[in-house]
Amino acid sequence: MANSAPPFTGDAAEDLRPYLAPTEFIDCDEPSVIAFAQTAVAGARDDSEGIRRLYYAVRDGIRYDPYSMSLDRAAFRASSVLAAGRGHCVAKATLCIAAARAIGVPARPGYADVRNHLCTPRLRAMMDTDLFIYHGYVELRLGGRWVKATPVFNLSLCEKFRVFPLEFDGQTDSLFHPYDPDGKRHMEYVRDHGAFADVPFATIIAALRQSYPRLLGLAPAGHDFEREAAATAAKAGRGRAVRT
Repeated sequence: MANSAPPFTGDAAEDLRPYLAPTEFIDCDEPSVIAFAQTAVAGARDDSEGIRRLYYAVRDGIRYDPYSMSLDRAAFRASSVLAAGRGHCVAKATLCIAAARAIGVPARPGYADVRNHLCTPRLRAMMDTDLFIYHGYVELRLGGRWVKATPVFNLSLCEKFRVFPLEFDGQTDSLFHPYDPDGKRHMEYVRDHGAFADVPFATIIAALRQSYPRLLGLAPAGHDFEREAAATAAKAGRGRAVRT
């Protein structure tokens, strides 16, 4: 790797080289990605704290924006997501993985179909469903095993939607909470597509074309998901979620 940072400690029994190498989309050798990762973990006392800091840097530093879905290959690269400052779940997961690899943590993308009851009326109308296919998550090799994390919904968005922000302790799996603070179901994992060494771009794009033809190719301008979330919550008379 272009970065000279030593690898984090872990189990060497599995060949982890594919999950440390730069790829077309997980461009962990890009200077901007390396700088982002090093800034995020600066001052961390140990591996666990470092990876937690990285998780929150992506979760809250990059806005979740489902309207940013694109057919452009370049838009799926981690460095492009970082430059844009926003991205959908696949994009944010890709950035987190690239940043992890940049500091020597083996990481890979995983994908699942999820039924998301947390959706604005406008987005649901454009999708014609509440099923989000190929929802992206992250797998990190920590302590000799793969740990799942989902740095997707930024804190400000969670507050507007009145859902618990998803925390990560750097040691155990962190997937979406199935219920909101009012006890209502808002996320169900329907089908897991498994993990990959790189983003399976062609497979994801084919699935998105088939499932969301009206949503693809939208310019972010004029489609502010966080603003929609605030309006939806206000209409429903909901306040901010209690932080955990």
